[in-house]
Amino acid sequence: MTTISIVTGGSRGLGRNTALSIARHGGDVILTYRNGAEGAKAVAAEIEGMGRRAVALQLDVGDISAIPGFVADIRSALATTWSRDTFDHLINNAGHGEMAAFAETTEAQFDLLFNVHVKGVFFLTQALLPLLSDGGRIVNFSSGLTRVSYPGFSAYSAAKGAVEILTLYMAKELGSRGITVNTIAPGAIETDFLGGAVRDTPEYNRAFANMIALGRVGLPDDIGPAVASLVGPDNGWVTAQRIEVSGGQNI
Repeated sequence: MTTISIVTGGSRGLGRNTALSIARHGGDVILTYRNGAEGAKAVAAEIEGMGRRAVALQLDVGDISAIPGFVADIRSALATTWSRDTFDHLINNAGHGEMAAFAETTEAQFDLLFNVHVKGVFFLTQALLPLLSDGGRIVNFSSGLTRVSYPGFSAYSAAKGAVEILTLYMAKELGSRGITVNTIAPGAIETDFLGGAVRDTPEYNRAFANMIALGRVGLPDDIGPAVASLVGPDNGWVTAQRIEVSGGQNI
């Protein structure tokens, strides 16, 4: 039976690449977007062009009050598009970055990071558990910044560190249902993260490339296929792991 994966933040960046990679591996996708409806529809159309099925749904992961309505939308999409009442994989990718020195980080910046990256992941996953198939997969996105430190990312990295601990507890408590839970931790990647700093600023790009064993910064194509492989049929015995996909950054 064809798998159905929910990819949050699937309209751009690593979420887009993950959704497309899953489709290339033969899976169908429900992808979410916060504001980029046109981008999300374009990704869905690209997936459908591969002969797979896709649905794009609006969701602000940081707005906990929106989760019940989103779950209702998922139920409707599953029934209408797939004649099913369950899905197989949840990829918690949606997020954003904030760069601010520890002494200058505001409460508003801190709260937004934790609402999206921690509280949103926690309660969205909790709400979707009744629809997640036994034997399913959950992948939470973290960051290479939980292993090494760079000034300016204290709140962001703390949020991602919380996600990594949450992954361990999810894996333990959901293991009885055969559900695996893992963390993917990208290194420096050429995306629009922080306004495309690594992608568009040559000095940043060179600086990070010099820290990486493979001699370059990462591309979205380095991350999406890794996630698609992790939710594939050959990785059912991998759970509770933090898997860094960074080309050997800071080793």
